[in-house]
Amino acid sequence: MEYVVPLTRTLRAAAAVAVLLAATACGSSDSGSSSAGGLNPPDLKAPTKLGTPEGQVNLIAWAGYVEDGSNDPKVDWVGDFEKRTGCQVNSKVAASSDEMVKLMKTGQYDAVSASGDASLRLIASGDAAPVNTGLVPNYKDVFSGLKKGAWNSVDGQMYGIPHGRGANLLMYDTGKVTPAPTSWSAVFDDASAYKGHVTAYDSPIYIADAALYLKSARPELKIKDPYALDQKQFDAAVSLLKKQSANVGEYWSDYLKEISAFKSGDSVIGTSWQVIANLTADEGAKVKAFVPEEGSTGWSDTWMVSAKAKHPNCAYKWMDWIISPKVNAQVAEYFGEAPANSKACADTSDSTFCDTFHAADESYWKNIAFWNTPIEQCLDGRTDVTCVPYAKWVQAWTEIKG
Repeated sequence: MEYVVPLTRTLRAAAAVAVLLAATACGSSDSGSSSAGGLNPPDLKAPTKLGTPEGQVNLIAWAGYVEDGSNDPKVDWVGDFEKRTGCQVNSKVAASSDEMVKLMKTGQYDAVSASGDASLRLIASGDAAPVNTGLVPNYKDVFSGLKKGAWNSVDGQMYGIPHGRGANLLMYDTGKVTPAPTSWSAVFDDASAYKGHVTAYDSPIYIADAALYLKSARPELKIKDPYALDQKQFDAAVSLLKKQSANVGEYWSDYLKEISAFKSGDSVIGTSWQVIANLTADEGAKVKAFVPEEGSTGWSDTWMVSAKAKHPNCAYKWMDWIISPKVNAQVAEYFGEAPANSKACADTSDSTFCDTFHAADESYWKNIAFWNTPIEQCLDGRTDVTCVPYAKWVQAWTEIKG
């Protein structure tokens, strides 16, 4: 099985975060069935109809999402879009969610492929406009678990078009880690057994992974949502990560480096992605990756339209194009994630791709807590406490890594 590796994707949730105004948010992020119901974004209106395409569209995207053949002549879904719509694509690759937010605030871009740790910021600040999904014909075929999620909607109003999703898995070397782990305890409470050979994702959002584990390991903390942590819960997660740090050989953000570390034996257990597990196995390493018994965190990316978009008609054309079955299949395989469009699975070059990435298995995704933006107003609906905002997650992450 051959997987094409896109440009290196660095920290998706790095750097300091802008204050999320005085917005409130409730609803669990443990599944795609809830929305940020208490959030009160500016009163912006979605268009009721589309006009004439403006001739160009300016996009901010993760590496591997907007390919025009310049990185690989065989990988191009931009060319046909430009021919069919007359919209010339201008794209900028962003290295982090924070960079995406900053770029969107300039008003120079029409749309962005935002992850959950950026989307609520864009909604709350009024930088992202509500989307009329009726103007995106392919939206009807998007998997139900990606619609009206806590990270991409408010009170049932979508603020973007889902692009794809992925889970953060526990990967281990089957020859060096015995017995086979079943829990995240292998990299937290029991990490000393693999001292110096544990690996972890290098991002403040990784604090949520510790919180997810503590949700079941320490029920007295009463953690409901790993992105909604009061001070006591947050301190417990940070303490666990500081303890883990003594056993971590490497924090990774470049997944090619993680593949190399597992091949060499420098890493034998830690957090990973399905595409990394596939590539590592293809390189000859004996690894397995899975969702532990506590569940996992994960990401769901959403194409969001700028409230200041100068080319909104082309932006809508792009959103419909990028989730059309054939194109969504191409992007998903190239990047290594589950596609958003249910019909994309029939167009993947690898007939087993969607099974490998659990694309249509909604029961699988119910165990994934998709990235969301921690704010002072607790995302789990509590009003009697203040939750720790993401800016403090960033500060704590620096301390955790020493």
